[in-house]
Order: sequence, then structure tokens, then C-alpha cells
Amino acid sequence: MEEILKTTLVGLFFGTFGTTLGGIIGLIFKNPSNKVLSFILSTSSGLMLAIISFELLPEACNIANLFWVIIGIIIGIIAMICCNFFVKGKYIKSEKNSLLKTGIIVSIGLALHNIPEGLAIGSGFENSIKLGLSLAIAIAIHDIPEGISMAAPMKKGGLSSGKILLYVILSGVTTGIGAFVGAIVGIISVKIIAICLSFAAGAMLYIVSGELTPESNKLHSGKISSMGNVLGFILGYIATQI
Repeated sequence: MEEILKTTLVGLFFGTFGTTLGGIIGLIFKNPSNKVLSFILSTSSGLMLAIISFELLPEACNIANLFWVIIGIIIGIIAMICCNFFVKGKYIKSEKNSLLKTGIIVSIGLALHNIPEGLAIGSGFENSIKLGLSLAIAIAIHDIPEGISMAAPMKKGGLSSGKILLYVILSGVTTGIGAFVGAIVGIISVKIIAICLSFAAGAMLYIVSGELTPESNKLHSGKISSMGNVLGFILGYIATQI
């Protein structure tokens, strides 16, 4: 039980550290211009695409067949569409609120995405302490820009700093939950792991195509969003290879 608790606390710390640090950085930009905000969102978009392409889907395909991977992607997309309708009905009343909606949708998507990351940490510690710590540190690093992509649009959308930090921290807590489950179960059914990974991929794919990219292009139509996308993709690729 003590080892399970340690693994959970490690997952919780690293899961919340990266997103919280990114959230704080996002809050430092008190009133970012549309150009800067467009760059932040497009960079996050590229980062997520890299995580989908080089981490989530390849790992899912390695441990299960294509059928279960596709099922997970579809469920993830449907879940985010439902979240989008809920958040849109509650918050979207103006262009300013559309930024707030984007930030909230991103936070929900990242919370879902952090669950299989926590599972990876928990499973990693079951193999070795070195592997578990390596996964935890890598996850914390690539959670930093994700935290920025949550906080910046929320701040621009008018949400208070306290609530923004709460959303950011809560999105990271799910990593600890995933680590707890991974530590308890140990060797989980490969189908469950594959569905979790592809579910996260589907959720992030919807966020990229349905939220971050359209919002980034709406804020600024110049080349800066394309540059951010490429930069994010490169940084994401590097993060997945650590």
C-alpha cells in the first residue's frame, strides 16, 4: 500500500507541477495582444498534434489492434463534442466568451488526456523506479505549454486568476488518479490501455481541429499562427523522444 501511495503522490506532483507552472506563465501575460495569443494557441496546437502522432496513437497501436484504437478515438471525439455543447451553452455570449470557452474546453481535454499519462507513470513504476521517474519528468515538461494554452485564453476571456489556477490544478490532478489506478492494477488489459490512449488522442484531436486552430486563425490571420504550429510540433516531437 505504501508503494501505491508513493506512486500516486509522484504522479500527482508531476502532473500538477507542469500544468500549474504553465498556468502561472499564462497569467503573467496580463493582457496579451491577439497576435501573441494566436501564437500561444497555435504552438499548443502543434504540440498536441505531435503528442497524438508520436506518443498516444503509436503506443495504442503497439498494444492493441486498429479496431480498439479507432473505437477510443471516436469515443474521445464524441466526449469533447458533448463538452463543447455544454460549455458553449453556458459561456458563449460574445467573442470574448469564445476565448473563455476555448480555455475551458482545453482544460477538460487535458484532464482527460492526463489520465492515461498517469497510467503510464503507474505502470512505469511497476517495471522500475527509473522508468517511472523518467516518464513523470517528461510528462511534466510537456505539460508546461499545455498549462499556458489553458490559462492565456481564460485570462483574456475575463476569468479571475484564482479560478484559472483552480482549473489548471484540477486538470493535472487526474494524472495522480491515473497513477493510482496504474499502480493498483499493475498489468491492465491491453485493450483498456489502448482505448484510454486513443480516447485521449481523439479528445486532443478535436481540441486541435475544433478549438485551438480556428480560434488562433480568428485572432490573427498572419503567418505567426503557422510558425507557432510548426514550433509546437517540433517541441512536441522532442518531448516525446525524451
